[in-house]
Amino acid sequence: MRDLIQYAIPGFIILLVTEVIITAKQQKDYYDAKDTVSSLSMGIGNVIIGLVGKVIVFGAYSFVYQFRLFTIDMTQWWAWLLLFFADDFSYYWFHRISHSSRYFWASHVVHHSSMKYNLGTALRQTWTGNISGAFIFWVWLPLIGFSPVAVMTMQAISLLYQFWIHTELINKLPAPIEFIFNTPSHHRVHHGSDLDYLDKNHAGILIIWDRLFGTFEPERNRPTYGLTTNINSHNPVRIAFHEWTAISQDIRRAKSLRTALGYIFGPPGWSHDGSRKTTKQLRKNQATVPEHA
Repeated sequence: MRDLIQYAIPGFIILLVTEVIITAKQQKDYYDAKDTVSSLSMGIGNVIIGLVGKVIVFGAYSFVYQFRLFTIDMTQWWAWLLLFFADDFSYYWFHRISHSSRYFWASHVVHHSSMKYNLGTALRQTWTGNISGAFIFWVWLPLIGFSPVAVMTMQAISLLYQFWIHTELINKLPAPIEFIFNTPSHHRVHHGSDLDYLDKNHAGILIIWDRLFGTFEPERNRPTYGLTTNINSHNPVRIAFHEWTAISQDIRRAKSLRTALGYIFGPPGWSHDGSRKTTKQLRKNQATVPEHA
């Protein structure tokens, strides 16, 4: 199976360099040298570790495929169309749950750790995603009859699409495109740490899932990028593992199994004593604060 992502790397670099040159000429602050090096380091690590991760994923899909309910003929155009929607639907729920369960957030937080938003940020990818089981959101696809190679190919196509939307150079596209597809405007919202933008716009390619399931938020103002509490580090190892380390520390302090499980699988920001806040709690607190004239 050919890895489409590896073939696309030269294109990623060309586009990234082009964006750096354009933004420099426009005197924009979209790039920071240390931040970009960190993002590239995370991307390189993702590719290297991904060689092992893809073996795990392909093995899991192949195992499940033995028990498939149907055999879908991937030589038919309609099979790829069905797979496109099924994959994008799977990605939406994987992405949404990665923001609502700390276990999956521990891998996904890497992608949100930059305080910049540019094509370099698109390459800031997890080192632990597949190893920690993110692929389970796609396991139903080989079970119903899509071949493992086809599923992984469609996953790669989705990631390729999502590269170009990590830019501030493109404002808003024509309304029909903005209504159906994930765009730079929609994804900028997703990377915002502003309370109104937290946990919104989880789309891969199609924004329709966010519109259907109530997680859509339009871009009104330029987002504040990064995390609600930034890690302030350019060290790739810290970027990759800081949330896993924090989970381990919380587990050691937990006084019951229920509390420990809450720190692992509860939403990011959950704490047994309320010392930290989840997105839901932050919004609730905001709603109860009286407005002043």
